[in-house]
Amino acid sequence: PPQRSFGNDDRGAPRPRRFGDDEARPPRRYGDDERRPPQRGGFGGDDRRPPQRSFGNDDRGAPRPRRFGDDEARPPRRYGDDERRPPQRRADGDDTRRPAAPARRFSDTADRARPVRTERPAPRAEAREPVRQQAEANDDGLIRLSKRMSELGLCSRREADEWIPRGWVLVDGKAVTELGSRVRPDAEIEILQAARSEQGERVTVLINKPVGYVSGQAEDGYEPAAVLFAPENQWAEDPTRKRFQPWQRKNLAPAGRLDIDSTGLLVLTQDGRVARALIGDDSNVEKEYLVRVVWESPEGPVERNISAVFPADEIERLRHGLSLDGVPLKPAKVSWQNEEQLRFVLREGRKRQIRRMCEQVGLRVVGLKRVRMGRVVLGDLPPGQWRFLGAFEKF
Repeated sequence: PPQRSFGNDDRGAPRPRRFGDDEARPPRRYGDDERRPPQRGGFGGDDRRPPQRSFGNDDRGAPRPRRFGDDEARPPRRYGDDERRPPQRRADGDDTRRPAAPARRFSDTADRARPVRTERPAPRAEAREPVRQQAEANDDGLIRLSKRMSELGLCSRREADEWIPRGWVLVDGKAVTELGSRVRPDAEIEILQAARSEQGERVTVLINKPVGYVSGQAEDGYEPAAVLFAPENQWAEDPTRKRFQPWQRKNLAPAGRLDIDSTGLLVLTQDGRVARALIGDDSNVEKEYLVRVVWESPEGPVERNISAVFPADEIERLRHGLSLDGVPLKPAKVSWQNEEQLRFVLREGRKRQIRRMCEQVGLRVVGLKRVRMGRVVLGDLPPGQWRFLGAFEKF
């Protein structure tokens, strides 16, 4: 039989609302709709579960509208008052709830406990053992292929790392394509013609650097000498007859330095073999300089005919016997070019070496010019201009 209820007729169907129903029917609240299908919960359950009684819910567990006077009957909610939230375990092992915290702010993560930072324990001896064994395995007399190629003067290590993945390097007749490969010191290493052709396209430029340009990167507002490598600055009498191309600026780096107050021959190169020959740790290439000096004698500065009055034993000290930063200098060739100018020939290039050497014997450098590097001379190249290194020229 149909269930009789407020607002239904004998068949259970809703009837039109009539005058006087408001007195006989209680006010409708949220959740009173009996025709609403049961709501399935988030875990697969329906609403036939026993209702959870809490603040603001009616007997069926549904929230009711907030009413006047609720603020007096309900205490203010604070951080941690949620009864459905499991207690947070603290670092000291206490399972009690945290004390009340201040009001939640933007970006607070109240639902997540902050992890406790702990120190990472040191690796145990057995964990370090594989690393030690690997180091011992590498100490087998083998050497990295790129390093060995650089030692043999075949190319620079950077060039070797470019050629090996391309298969351009043969070790004992077999191509090696894996970077970091190690070989015997007596292994036979060859490079293919493709590598030699690419290497032959790399340029080396000779510049007569004027005062006011730095050798490397720009500093203190001064431009690098590489900016002079432009088509309008190429020497008209360049014997190589090569022409400037924009791609030649790529990876062009100075091989040796000249300070901002010095002039003369500066080499810029793309070829790692040239750079190694000039500035490598085992380089023995001579660099020749003409140095104009003033002698700060006890009686006062001497600017004219210095060679006639400067002590000969101080010249001997310049040749051998000085040290810089506690490191003895290699023997140098030092002689008088004219009455006010010295000629230096060095086989090393320490920072501001000639100027610091002269200071130790009472000489002040007022002009310094590099005129030769190995067998390549500055010649008639005008200041601020450049030319290519010819295929017939070797340092």
